[in-house]
Amino acid sequence: MAGIQHIRNGDQLLAILVPHDFDDPGITFFTPDDLSQQLAYMRHPAGKQIAAHGHNPVPREVQYTHEVLVIKRGKLRVDFYDDEAQYLRSRILRGGDVILLLGGGHGFEILEETEMFEVKQGPYAGGNDKTVFPTVSADQVRLDETHE
Repeated sequence: MAGIQHIRNGDQLLAILVPHDFDDPGITFFTPDDLSQQLAYMRHPAGKQIAAHGHNPVPREVQYTHEVLVIKRGKLRVDFYDDEAQYLRSRILRGGDVILLLGGGHGFEILEETEMFEVKQGPYAGGNDKTVFPTVSADQVRLDETHE
């Protein structure tokens, strides 16, 4: 899958980044079937029909909250941390990018006015849902390759 970026810390998958210019035809799943959050891209021609359907109740156990961010417009930096809250590196996201945040920790700095959607599992567990830790200082930011 050209352009798809798997952001890792060793063997741990931290995030999957789908850049704004990804446009493969058909249905592309970026996640394995066993992941509790699924992410796919769909591009279909006019006139294609997708069969009417509903979803059956299926018991699932979710341990961690995974998040999908859809950047509508703007520019932001996402900072990645390991499971011990140690800063690793950062990436720049722009309008049209989509990122699935999976492992470790993350933080953000808004670089230009930004609009985005967030999609994650619920229900929200309040204070039990996250642990807050110190944010990387500006002079320690390490940017990975960015995309335009």
